Amino acid sequence: MTDWHVSSLSEFGRDDIGAAGGKGANLGELVRAGFPVPDGFVVPTDAYERLLDASGLRVHLADVLGADGGDGAAIRAGFAAVEVPGALRAALAEAHAKLGGGPVAVRSSATAEDLPGAAFAGQQDTYLNVIGSAALVDAVRHCWGSLWTERAIAYRRNRRIDSADVRIAVVVQRMVEAETAGVMFTANPVSGDRSEIVVDASTGLGEAVVSGLVTPDHYVLDAGGKVKERTPGRHEVVVASTPGGGVSQDKGPVTDTPPLPAAVLAELARLGTAVASHFGRPQDIEWAYADGQVWLVQSRPMTALPPPPVRLNHVQRRMASVLLEYLPVRPYPIDMTTWLPYGPAGLMAKVAASVGVVRTFDDILHEEDGVVDRVVPPSPRLAPRVLLAPFRLARRAGRYDPARWTEDPRFVEFLRRTDALARVDLQCLPWSELVRVPRTALDLEKPVADLRIDYLPRSGLGLLRLLVALTLLRRRRLLGDLILGAHTRTEAANRALAGLADLVRADARLADAFARFDAVNLVDVIADPAFDGFARAFEDFLGEYGHRETASPILVSPPTWGEAPETALGLVKVLAGARSRGGPDTDADADADADADADADRAGAAMADVLDHPLLRRPWARARIRRWVEAARAGIAFREDSHFYFTKPLPVLRRSLLEMGRRLCEARVLDVSEDVFHLRLEELEALTDVTALPDATASEVRAVVRARAARRDELSGVRLIDPALVFPRASDEGDALVTGTGAGGGAVTGPVKVILGPDQFGDLQTGDVLVCPYTNPAWTPLFPRAAAVVVDAGGIASHAAIVAREYGLPAVMGTGRATSVLSDGQLVTVDGDTGRVTAATREAS
Repeated sequence: MTDWHVSSLSEFGRDDIGAAGGKGANLGELVRAGFPVPDGFVVPTDAYERLLDASGLRVHLADVLGADGGDGAAIRAGFAAVEVPGALRAALAEAHAKLGGGPVAVRSSATAEDLPGAAFAGQQDTYLNVIGSAALVDAVRHCWGSLWTERAIAYRRNRRIDSADVRIAVVVQRMVEAETAGVMFTANPVSGDRSEIVVDASTGLGEAVVSGLVTPDHYVLDAGGKVKERTPGRHEVVVASTPGGGVSQDKGPVTDTPPLPAAVLAELARLGTAVASHFGRPQDIEWAYADGQVWLVQSRPMTALPPPPVRLNHVQRRMASVLLEYLPVRPYPIDMTTWLPYGPAGLMAKVAASVGVVRTFDDILHEEDGVVDRVVPPSPRLAPRVLLAPFRLARRAGRYDPARWTEDPRFVEFLRRTDALARVDLQCLPWSELVRVPRTALDLEKPVADLRIDYLPRSGLGLLRLLVALTLLRRRRLLGDLILGAHTRTEAANRALAGLADLVRADARLADAFARFDAVNLVDVIADPAFDGFARAFEDFLGEYGHRETASPILVSPPTWGEAPETALGLVKVLAGARSRGGPDTDADADADADADADADRAGAAMADVLDHPLLRRPWARARIRRWVEAARAGIAFREDSHFYFTKPLPVLRRSLLEMGRRLCEARVLDVSEDVFHLRLEELEALTDVTALPDATASEVRAVVRARAARRDELSGVRLIDPALVFPRASDEGDALVTGTGAGGGAVTGPVKVILGPDQFGDLQTGDVLVCPYTNPAWTPLFPRAAAVVVDAGGIASHAAIVAREYGLPAVMGTGRATSVLSDGQLVTVDGDTGRVTAATREAS
């Protein structure tokens, strides 16, 4: 056991977090690099550890580290009363004397402060203007105890940081009696602009700014310290040292204080830029100004920093609008190394490359600390082979008929191999075989790209040919109605859901249950033997359609319908006309097949309208138009159905990953199976038999998962890309609540219902204005019940816009912020022609 000792700040650097904690290590690094840091010393973490053992306080840790409800009151009380050994008292007194024996600042410095996303700002205690050796000892004791405050314990739990692994050091520095102090961010924390420096300043000690006691002066500087923007503060409070020790909070000045001198701002900018460069990432710096000198009293990495703003050209904005629809949630590392490059996104890139369009999805997702932090929309380029694309497309269009694509031997073999893999009992596989299943599932997708490349040309040609013909016949408006006649797997799924809704309405007890319970609870309700008939029908439905995605077709981390049956039950609840309170709405949903029948009627009426044209009186002309309509429908069906089938490997891919996660949980490497998503596929493949993993390997995996989970938590409130860059707001929105791109459908008035994800499907009522962040095919059954659709992401070619037009619904796409601006029950008018959503009155409805 070492002697009780303290060490100068200069003895520590950025790699000494284990001994000095995050704050001490960073300050020591600044001292070593020559930055102006007040002199100080560190009471290292081993002093805390030794005192836990010597005082008997360690026995109380079990209460805190056990049940979630445990608290650290006993530990804090113990530290407040513990007798600090004489040797440590002497070391503190000697080090204090070397600082001049005057007032000091005493700051806690936890060892977990090095984790990305875990800044620990304000989680442990700081004591300012500490005077005298006795007060210094007391402050050190209280800093130790502050590791076990309720807020610190909760903070660690929320970020899955094991409290048993956390230790604490104490930093003691000469007190700077600041004339002005505050906080400096070396990047703009709101916009993410790395070229801007943001400074918040107020009179007196910086505690007033850090604790939010004042509205500070706010500066936005360029890298040279020139003021780009200044907002005067109100200086409600001035925190200042008191003669006997501690600080006081006095009423601030009534008048505005003068701005910081230009020289001080320039020095802050210089120091901030240098510190960020030294640490290699933007920094959150606390500073103080006294007697003509700027001092740095703390520096840590900025957290929750938005991605840097980028200028997007027209093509990038169009690409970004698609990406935002397909990326409603932040991809995990497992997404980045499995379904993203090999699933639908990878397929689309291969299809584009086949006609000479390259770089469609290259480097679109930027990762930092192993976590995706932003989307960088690509600018596709045309390769020389694009000149041959018309000939290649013509050859494929002549050879491959989308009406017969399911007869292609490649597709037949794809289904056979996919079904065979799905029947494998993954739990019985040894690790060496289990770890190969993901690659096997992904290999199934390889021929899929060739099928898309071969069959899409005639699909596009058929739709284009019909569009041209309708334009010449002045019947272009009928295109949407004509293609409603396409029979797709999506349509079949919707009919199957309608059939389930029929079963609900036919059983009074079941209808009552669907009316009273939400979709999550309905999973347990239908397990009642009394509802066995519905349960069997629902199981058959999931057997056929359970591989469909809930959130995104290009990610593996969100569950499928089969794994989240509440998604489909929520749709059944909507179709059955159930309400969260009350009984079934039999008036609105008397016939669950009515929508499909209405579609057929609209398609038939449109066909009759076209055939009634004077130029189509001859039988051969009418027959040709009929063929062209059927060809266009076949192309539409191929687009929908190929997506439906090509996601069939998704469930087995997910099951294999989660099975690996389960085994890693059994080996005490992971906390929950889903933690496996924080790992990359190659990292999983590098693991040997998990039942005998070396301790060092297990610790390394745990550390990687913990760090990435913390980083992901940090970014939870940060968008992958600023929607304002993708969907610029009109300079004059007038009386509009939100604006976007109109996708047609006229105008309608109704109450808002914000649906953020599939788990809320059951909340939509007939006649609601559906407001959502994105849509995919899983959302389609909601559209017949909605009065209009307003979406954060997407453009006129997005899934939501296409389906809305098919149903004749007013739709506004790419608002960027509708889900955060509009609220449930708010009465609005949605104009799908102008792209405006305005407030409405009951009279207007």
